[in-house]
Amino acid sequence: MTLGAPITDTVTLHVPFRVVKRGGRKEMQMPDGAVQPRRTENTLIKALARAFRWKRMLESGEYATIAELADREGIALSYMTRVLRLSLLAPDIVEAILDGRQRPEVTLARMLEPFSMGWIEQLQNLT
Repeated sequence: MTLGAPITDTVTLHVPFRVVKRGGRKEMQMPDGAVQPRRTENTLIKALARAFRWKRMLESGEYATIAELADREGIALSYMTRVLRLSLLAPDIVEAILDGRQRPEVTLARMLEPFSMGWIEQLQNLT
């Protein structure tokens, strides 16, 4: 085919998918059996990074209390404590999130809700 040449045949491509709402945005969901690409949740990854950074700052003695750190970061204490809890996730779950292998229902909103502190229970509930 050359530039400017008329197209004589029509090609029709059928791609089965459905649109679902997740976390306030729309995503395409492939049919059962189709391989979906890895899907990283940037907001969840950012929250994990913050949690481990804040934990390191507290453990190093840079800040004496969570309240002091929250004040310095300009973040509500209640939000900071919920995000800090992410540093208690099982390493397998953290790896899955960073690799984009987490289940679709593993969202930041769900992860900020109370969860079991035992890694075995976490793995049973979140993977």
